[in-house]
Order: sequence, then C-alpha cells, then structure tokens
Amino acid sequence: MLIKALRVGLGQLIVFIDFLTRPKKMQRSAEAQAEVKARTANLALYQFHGCPFCVKTRRALHRLNLPIALRDAKNDAQARQELETQGGKIQVPCLRIEENGQVSWLYESKAIIAWLEQRFA
Repeated sequence: MLIKALRVGLGQLIVFIDFLTRPKKMQRSAEAQAEVKARTANLALYQFHGCPFCVKTRRALHRLNLPIALRDAKNDAQARQELETQGGKIQVPCLRIEENGQVSWLYESKAIIAWLEQRFA
C-alpha cells in the first residue's frame, strides 16, 4: 500500500515537473502543420500518464508539435486490450503506426523519439 502511494505520488511529481519545464513547440507554416497533421492521423501513442518514459516521449511530441492520439493503457480497458492483443505485450510507451494498410508497433521511448525525429524534425 505504501509503495503504491509512493509510486503514484512520484508519478504526479514527474508530470508536474514536466508541465513546468515543457519545451517550446516547433513552429511550422500553416500548410506544413496541416501536412504533419495528415501524416500523424494514423499514429497513436499508448502510454501511462505518470510513467517517466512516457513523459519523455510526450515531451518529444510536444517539442515536435505532433498531434498524435494518446491512449491511456492503464485506465482505458479497451486501449490496454488493443495493446496486448495487437501489439503483443503491455509495455509503454508504444507507438502504433499504420502505413500503407500495415500496422506495426514500436516500443521503447528512445526508438519512438528517433523514429518521430527522423520523419518530422
């Protein structure tokens, strides 16, 4: 019970510090941002709100100004089930990528951030 309370408290502290130190968004022209929005329409990030690796990944999304859908795999039973059955395991962060009718699942915050920077930076 005490351990769970510490984990929840630490998670909330991490989210608060992230809010205070959030990086500036990348600026794009309206046309370029519309193109980014279209290219990110088939992406979704499965995450836990207080997970430090998920916070790191969300910071990259914010910095790169990417409108990617967030799915709460901790509190949303449907998102958790999708992650487990389609992705193969319950591990966050996980980026669901749908391209050319194919769906792939990318795990690990460093790999996700590198993939996003390669395509959108």
